[in-house]
Amino acid sequence: MSSTAPAPIVNLLLARLPHTERKRILQHCEPVQMLFGSVLCEADQPLRSLYFPLTGFISLVTTLEGHQPLELGLIGNEGMLGATLALDIASAPTHAVVQGTGSALRISARRLRQALPDCPRLLRALKRYLYVLMVQLAQNAACSHFHELEPRLARWLLMTHDRAHADNLHLTHEFLADMLGVRRSGVTIAAGTLQQRRLIRYSRGEITILDRQGLKAVACECYDALIEDYARLFPVHGNPLAH
Repeated sequence: MSSTAPAPIVNLLLARLPHTERKRILQHCEPVQMLFGSVLCEADQPLRSLYFPLTGFISLVTTLEGHQPLELGLIGNEGMLGATLALDIASAPTHAVVQGTGSALRISARRLRQALPDCPRLLRALKRYLYVLMVQLAQNAACSHFHELEPRLARWLLMTHDRAHADNLHLTHEFLADMLGVRRSGVTIAAGTLQQRRLIRYSRGEITILDRQGLKAVACECYDALIEDYARLFPVHGNPLAH
């Protein structure tokens, strides 16, 4: 992780705060560049640094012995890594790894813990965001069990696109297979079908979103369910996560 020049505030949790609370938090934050593959925390280990993504995004993953990591959820500029601190829990519930290179604001767990008593709006927002994460985990579990791979892949690409702030995504079939918990051959077939329908273009680990509305038509119901749940707790016009 390396420091970068100060970035504009585009994290939605911070942007919704009253000026005084936002200023109180920002004075303890430092802008950083999150690099693809960087591990930000380990499950059951103390949270030392917390992250408000701006343009980068983070995967929450779990691992079982003898199996590849499985993605449980995504955190982009709609949220924060380390929100469990709002419950006075200082350890990470899952492994967190940077999936999309980009910028973030980093704050130490100690600093945020000290600031929260004077930031009631942020505390309320973090508790609501934890509910959003719980719903995302539950929805992903049901989606993995009941839905076919092609609509699951379309849903996952939409969620990634929302947080990537770009149409081009660096995603190998092996990586996609790990995140979705399926065989690589299955991802190859599903991605090939989406490409034949001119919804995406895939070449050498690079996926380009060509037709977002077409992907939405293919995606399972879980995508809209997650968007609607976030919008209910954090009301905005349109898709609150889309770039």
